[in-house]
Amino acid sequence: MVAMLELLAKNWAWVLVRGIFTIVFGAMAVFWPGITLYVLVILFGAYAIVDGVSAIAMGARRSSGRGLLILIGVVGVVAGLVVLIWPGMSALALLYVIAAWAIISGVGSIMSGFALSRDAGGRWLFVLSGLVGVVLGILLLFNPGEGAVALVVTIGFFAIIWGFFTVFTAVRLRRLAKELDARQDFTDF
Repeated sequence: MVAMLELLAKNWAWVLVRGIFTIVFGAMAVFWPGITLYVLVILFGAYAIVDGVSAIAMGARRSSGRGLLILIGVVGVVAGLVVLIWPGMSALALLYVIAAWAIISGVGSIMSGFALSRDAGGRWLFVLSGLVGVVLGILLLFNPGEGAVALVVTIGFFAIIWGFFTVFTAVRLRRLAKELDARQDFTDF
């Protein structure tokens, strides 16, 4: 654990750069959500193609189970191409998947909450979080355009907060690096 902390302290500048880029990404997502959504969809498409080609290559080299791996790879390549050819439709499809997930997981949380015994302290939290999930899913289904923008803006705000914490951590790591250098200079005598 100490070695990892020392390694991070010595590389504090990279942590700072990461934090700054995270803040910039978050600001772009907040101020230009449409462009950010488009870029995220394009990046996903490129990732799916690269992942699919990798799976096909790995499947071609295997002696057993190759058919399934190649099939998964082909599906990845096709999905990536569809996303790149129709990015607007892909963003909408992704939003519908998120909406379905929110509704299903919300209903599951509600059911889990009601399944808990009467004296369970977290029962109402399960039910409340489940209701929030269901409402989110329904809102995304009925207002997908606004839902996509809201989702990107929310990601942007979280990225900005995460970025500031990362910058703060980099500043603390820089102080630690100075302390470690001072200790090293002291032990060299």
